[in-house]
Amino acid sequence: MAPQPEVPYRSLRVIAPTVAACAGNRWRMYFESRGPADRPTVICSAVSSDMLSWELEEGIRLQSLGGVGGPRYLQLPDGRGRLYCFRSEFGPGGIASGQRISTSVVSAVTSDGLNFEFEPGHRMRDKQADYDTAGISAAEVIPPSGAGDRWTMFYSAWQDVPPGIRVPLHPSQDVNAVASGKSDDFAAASIASDMSGYRSRIYVAYSTDGLAWERAACAIDGLGYGGDGLDAVHAEDMSLVQLGPGEYRMYYAACDKDGNWNIASAVTEGGT
Repeated sequence: MAPQPEVPYRSLRVIAPTVAACAGNRWRMYFESRGPADRPTVICSAVSSDMLSWELEEGIRLQSLGGVGGPRYLQLPDGRGRLYCFRSEFGPGGIASGQRISTSVVSAVTSDGLNFEFEPGHRMRDKQADYDTAGISAAEVIPPSGAGDRWTMFYSAWQDVPPGIRVPLHPSQDVNAVASGKSDDFAAASIASDMSGYRSRIYVAYSTDGLAWERAACAIDGLGYGGDGLDAVHAEDMSLVQLGPGEYRMYYAACDKDGNWNIASAVTEGGT
């Protein structure tokens, strides 16, 4: 899967895939699709019979005025599917103003895998604590394994920079990034922004219905700037693999004190 310069909403980047089985012994991938910073991010899809060669499906699966992304697909017990994803909201002037005021977790449901409808409200709102003041970038949910069990959510929350810190403009928020050439070295410009004082961590929450969530503990927290470890500064955008009954491995994006982004892993039992 690669960007398509001729498609405005998919011209620059395709990221954050989530894959699920679908009809006809095929697989469907949902992914975040990005164009220039003055266009909202959207969620698109593709299908495959072998999980190697993918055919894009026409159109957009999910979109909003401020943008959606970081999808995680979950098959529901009633046969429908649910996407958990982030949704951004902007102040006066909309996305062109660059004044993002919220990035929270929402959900949308589908009966055919193609047409999605947002569910009312938020699954996890940002700016509810000092650790999520810069938004929530992703959430992945483990459904109950038996009667009386709870739903479990892992989500990555970003803490804003300390007061007085000047943050370099992230290239994904710079409408002139392509014209100025900043997009050519996206990684360097992105890391400069990430390492300007932000922190990200992974937290856990529980629910009785998959819609209303109660926050619990921090699952992954590095030692911070100057500390040791692959995830000293950032831990986010996790992906869960079930190893056995009640046992999961989490792969997640991690960034150390020197700005090196890696993939780390951790094992948890019972979704806690």
